[in-house]
Formats: sequence, C-alpha cells, structure tokens
Amino acid sequence: MANAEEEKSLQELLSLPILLGDRVTQEAESSKVDCSEVAKQVERLCTMLRSTVRLASTTQSLYERPIRRIVADISKNIERALTLVRKCKKHSGVLRQVFSITTTADFRKVSTSLESSIGDMRWLLSIFDSVDGTNLSLPPIASNDPILAWVWSYTATIQMGELKERADAANELASVAKDNDRNKLIIMEEGGILPLLKLLKEATLPDAQIAAANALVNIATDQERVVRFIVESLGIPLIVKVLGEAPMRVQVSVANLVSRMAEQDQVAQDEFVRANVTRPLVSLLSMDIVLGEPMRQAGRTSIHSLVMNLSSTGNPSVNSNSDGSSRGGHQRKEREAESPDLKHKTKISCSEALWKLSVGSISTSRKITETKGLLCLAKMIETETEELQFNCLMAVMEIAAVAEANADLRRVAFKPSAPAAKAVLDQLLRVIQEESGPSLQIPAIKSIGSLARNFPAKVPRIIGPLVAQLGNKNVDVAIEAAIALGKFVCSDNYNRVDHSKAIIEFDGIPSLTRLVRANDRAQMHGLVLLCYLALHVGNSKALEQARALNILEGAARSVVAQYPDLRELFSRAIHHLTLYQTGVQLHRQPYVP
Repeated sequence: MANAEEEKSLQELLSLPILLGDRVTQEAESSKVDCSEVAKQVERLCTMLRSTVRLASTTQSLYERPIRRIVADISKNIERALTLVRKCKKHSGVLRQVFSITTTADFRKVSTSLESSIGDMRWLLSIFDSVDGTNLSLPPIASNDPILAWVWSYTATIQMGELKERADAANELASVAKDNDRNKLIIMEEGGILPLLKLLKEATLPDAQIAAANALVNIATDQERVVRFIVESLGIPLIVKVLGEAPMRVQVSVANLVSRMAEQDQVAQDEFVRANVTRPLVSLLSMDIVLGEPMRQAGRTSIHSLVMNLSSTGNPSVNSNSDGSSRGGHQRKEREAESPDLKHKTKISCSEALWKLSVGSISTSRKITETKGLLCLAKMIETETEELQFNCLMAVMEIAAVAEANADLRRVAFKPSAPAAKAVLDQLLRVIQEESGPSLQIPAIKSIGSLARNFPAKVPRIIGPLVAQLGNKNVDVAIEAAIALGKFVCSDNYNRVDHSKAIIEFDGIPSLTRLVRANDRAQMHGLVLLCYLALHVGNSKALEQARALNILEGAARSVVAQYPDLRELFSRAIHHLTLYQTGVQLHRQPYVP
C-alpha cells in the first residue's frame, strides 16, 4: 500500500518545503548574525525547488521517484532549520551568548544537512537538464549506495530521453541488474520497470526494443515481486504483441523474456497462455521448415505428408502471421531475408519459451497440441541438433508429463493413430536408440514413460528400446528406463501383464538385476520395477533364474525403511513369488513387513 507521501501529487509534495523555507527566511530576519548562513542555504534550496515545480508542470512523463525521495529528505532538513532559527530568536542578552555556545554544534549539523540537500537538488536538476544517462556523479543522498544514483539516472533517461539515449540507458540498466539480486529489486522499487515496458513498445527503433527486453530479462528473476509486478502492470499483452509484430532480432530477446517470466511464476505462465503467446512462438519455430525431407524411419509416413495433411484440414499454415493481420505477407518476406544464424537463434529462443510455458500447464499443452505445434516439435527433434533439439525434446517431455495427469489430453493429443503423435513417437524412439547423450535420451525416455497408459498391449517397438536402455552405461539413463518401464507395468496400466511379458521376452531381467546394484537410487527404482514384474509374471523362468525372490527379500527392509509407502508393494511381490518359487532356496529367511 502506498504511504501518505506517495499519495500526494508532486506539486503538493514540493509546496511543503517551499513554505517551510519561506518561514525560515522570515524568522531569520530578526537574528541575521546567527542565522544568516542558514537562511541563505534555505533560500538556495527554495530556488531549486521552484525550478523543480516549473519542471513538473511543463514536462510530460516526468520521472518522479528521485524527486520524491530527495524532496522528502529536504523537508526534514528545512524543518530542523526552522526549529533552530526559532530557538535562536527566543533568546537575547546573556542567554543568547549561552545559547550560541550550546548550539554551535547544532548550527553546524543543520548547515551540513542543508548543504547536502543543495548537492542533491543540484544533481537532480542536472539529470533532468540533460537526460542522456551520462550523469554518473553521486548526489549526497546516494553517497553510501551508488547504485541508487545510477538507477535514477538511467531510469530518468529511459523515461524522458531521446530514443537512442533511452536504448543506451536501458543497456546500462540491464548491466546493473545483472550484477546481483539486490540491484534488481532497487530497479523495481525505484520505478524502472514501467519505463522499460514503454520502451519495449517503441517500434521505430528495434535496438531500443532489444535493450528494453534484455533489461527486463535480467531484472525478472524474482517471482514474488518483479515478475508479478510486470504481470500486474499489464505487461504481458504488450510483450505478446511485440513478439508477434517486431523484427526477428527483437523477437529473440522478447522470447527470452517470455521464457524467464514463465519459468519464474505460474501466474505469468497462465497470463501468457491467455494472451495466446503460443501462436507467435510456434509460427516462428516452424518458419522455413523443410517439408520435403522424409522421416528417417523407412516405410513410415513422412513429416512432409503429415504437415500437408494438417494444412489441408484447416490448421494454421506454417508461416501464418501471429496476429492474423495484413502484415502476414510482409512479415514472411522479412523472415526470408534474415540470416540463417538469426533464424536459428530465434528458433532456439522460441523453443525454450514453449518448453518453460509447458511446465505443468494444461492450457499451454492444449494450445500446442491443438495446432501444428506438436508436429513442429517433432520436426525440430528430427532435423536439428544441440540446444534447439534439446529445447524441443524438453517441451515434448513437459507436454507428455501434463498428459500423464490428464486423461483427456493424453487420449486426444497423443492418440497412437494421430499423425502428430506418430511423428513425435517416432522421434522419441529414434533419439533413445540413436543418440548417445544422456541429456537427449533422458527426456525422450521420460516422455514415453508419461504416455505409457496410451499404448496398446503389443508394442514391441516401444518396449524393446526401453529395455535395451536398462543396460546403458550411464546409470541415470538406465534409471529413467526403469522408471518408464515401471509405468508400463504398474497397477494403473490396463495392459500391464502384456507389457511385463514383453520385458521378459526382451531379456530385461539380467540388466535389471545389475541395475539394482548400481547405487541407492538405481536400487529403489529397479526394485520397484522388479516388484511389478513379480506380481504380473511371477511364474517366469527368467525371474527364477535371476533369483528375484532373493533380491527382493535381501533389499526389502532397507528400501522400505527409506520409502515406507513401498511396504505393501514389496510385501505383495515377495508373497507372489513365493507361490511359484517355494523350495528354490530352502534356507532363506522370509521377509516380514
């Protein structure tokens, strides 16, 4: 809630110290010898304050924050001066001599404070006299905190300067914000965000838009205050509009801002989706898509034919304009003229934004899957490498994770016979089988695991690659494969028995038994998978040969001690195995939960 000083108009705030200053001058006339210096200092202050009043009345969009801070401090110093002058006036004769001796220090303190206020006003008027962001001198009020003066100077330029100077000041403010979290909060508290949002709208100078977006990216790392302030300031519709209409080099920075805000705050994430930010993001990601290149799997439907089929059914065209305006054709020509490097950077930024927006968001996931977004992600996974491929995989992983918890989305978006779902699945399996980097394999495995309940009973081309990864040399990849397979054979999966049989048929047990000896995390997830297999195919020779009962009984107590919610699963699995393997080990100690 704003305090009383913030609620006053600037004219009201300035009138108080001016009135107090006039009283000091009047009171000092009867004791000029003692108070003349103080009166002169106050007169100089009042002159500067009146100049500020004229500035406030003639300047549009005046940056008020430093004025309010400095004037509030000046008012207190003039009040002290008035109190001292009145005290001096009451004494005469011998008492005046005694008073002068006892108040010399008081006069010195008041004079020093007034001189500091004069320095503050001189600095304040200088930054408004030449608003170019170059005044990096320190006013006395900021002598112990130089950042405050820099933020004031840069923000004043961003709000009131010429366009080129505003862009330069925004770049400087971005650098200040990057230093530490405290600086970010100072920028917000001193009113720096709204001028940056206003600068972001400035379509006549792309460099200014980029500077504003980059500054906001560096500032927007605090969820509770900064990001939420941008949301409450109605900044998100503005950001989405710029993303859809600006030149491509601006769009890179704006997409980075979308990523940062969506990552920090779910409210921001929801507001971006409400403003339909996915449409320009998908449109940019799919620009120049190579439609004629077939899928790598021989005999499978090409992405070319899938895209063409979707286009013919009324989905947005690959290069559709983000806002549906008449600029669509002009925008396409602008995109075609851009360098491949800039296009690649744009796709990286947009793919990351889609990834961050998708985290835990049913709204984003629906927006992406209801258009060509899912198919576009599949194409990027197929044809791209490194950061762009990784971002698209992470976006698919997050969408799949949302679908795992939402049956409607899972059935509609990832219906096995749907063209986009087929394209995505083909690429996930290709990554699992052909890529060697855990950073790519893990999100692909997680994605398939999230969709486990969508697959029919007989899916050897899915189960086989997952089983193969149980023996991956990278333990983290092997663990994720165990987790994913666990979702295929858990009690919630209708086809759990068939999937369990498939794991046995693909000789997954030897790799699984080696995995449980890798480390504590591998042991826990490996044993959970082993429990489900024991429940569904307990009569398997593979389980008997691997001494599954012995493994479960040997590890049950330690695992259940760490994860009490697994007690029932272990108990049921061990009991089930004993029905088929009684007498195999005559001297074993039975597990007692």
